[in-house]
Amino acid sequence: MAEDVPISIVIPDTRQLLTGISRAFAGALVFSLPMMMTMEMWDLGFTIPEYRLALMLLLTLPLLVGLSRFGGFRETVQLSDDVADAMVGMGVAFVTALVVLWICGQITGDMSLRESLGKVAIQMIPGSIGALLAQNQLGGTAGREKRRMREPTYLGELFLMVVGALFLSLNIAPTDEVALISYAMSVSQQLLLMALSLLLMHGFVYMVEFHGTHQEEGTLTSIFLRFTVVGYALALVVSLLLLWVFERTDGTSLEEIFKMAVVLAFPGAIGAAVARLAL
Repeated sequence: MAEDVPISIVIPDTRQLLTGISRAFAGALVFSLPMMMTMEMWDLGFTIPEYRLALMLLLTLPLLVGLSRFGGFRETVQLSDDVADAMVGMGVAFVTALVVLWICGQITGDMSLRESLGKVAIQMIPGSIGALLAQNQLGGTAGREKRRMREPTYLGELFLMVVGALFLSLNIAPTDEVALISYAMSVSQQLLLMALSLLLMHGFVYMVEFHGTHQEEGTLTSIFLRFTVVGYALALVVSLLLLWVFERTDGTSLEEIFKMAVVLAFPGAIGAAVARLAL
């Protein structure tokens, strides 16, 4: 009987880990597939400067560590567990991108190592986020509700908004449409888009009673300023970072850069709001 106790503990943990990794592969595929099927991302994987891509990957790691606390693919207790999950998430994203891009003929034997690794590395960012979100979005209801008992702090709420803004903006930032839309818009249309972004961002979380709608303490004005306005500012910062990484700011005036950031912050604001509801 004494020997049976360790076995009953190890087997469920192993099964849970394997299930979590399987969900991580599913999440990496679902969340990164739109970008893996986009020609701009194939080209950027080869042309983007190495230091910019390396910076994005370095920033992705602490983001994944924090995300593991709220929506990783297994229950974690210590920081070391979250770091391990973040590394596993990046590994899962690497394998997923490598296999899909090779099957699609975008990685071949006659390509240079630099081009192949660049194409895979740029896909690791959305893929690793998807891998970490797999439990929260694809897992069972019990596990999802258990994670929601971990009420994030104010900084935690801002962190989740950054994750949501990054993920949704990342799908659009490499495309030429961002610049085309910004060129076509007048100043008044830019201001209206900013106002619409703030309205939708606030409404999604507090007004339309989606599942996960928040009830914050404080006045309406205080909540709007502390969460919605600050969250939109973070979406703008994320947009500027992505535009820089994808070389959209090179040789461009500050006015045009800001206009592109406002355009890109529109989906970023929606992503930030949805992240607060979903996680």
